Amino acid sequence: MDNQKLQFVSNVQKWVHIDSQLKLANEKTKQMRDAKHALTEQICEYKQQFKDNTIELSDGNLKIFERKEYSPLSYGYLEMSLREIIQNDEHVDHILKYLRDNREVTVVRDIRRNITKESV
Repeated sequence: MDNQKLQFVSNVQKWVHIDSQLKLANEKTKQMRDAKHALTEQICEYKQQFKDNTIELSDGNLKIFERKEYSPLSYGYLEMSLREIIQNDEHVDHILKYLRDNREVTVVRDIRRNITKESV
């Protein structure tokens, strides 16, 4: 096997290894995020009973606060909102078509991994 082919095989093996490691890290991160979210809810509920928004720590504090979360600007939301303010359906359809057709698009080469059998 020539050197270029050996390098290619090595690169594929490294890519698959990194992809597997990322998958494990993402699963672990999701579990940690879910656990943190559950604990956040429990801590906030407890502190709300006492109308106290601060928790002192040895190296600082935790501050409980409320923040707004906005839903994403989806085409469904845009269409619903435009129909509320623009009476002419043809104008709304034209605007939505324009927005869809004129989005910035970039083409990027990528690799997708399809696992067809479970490795042991």
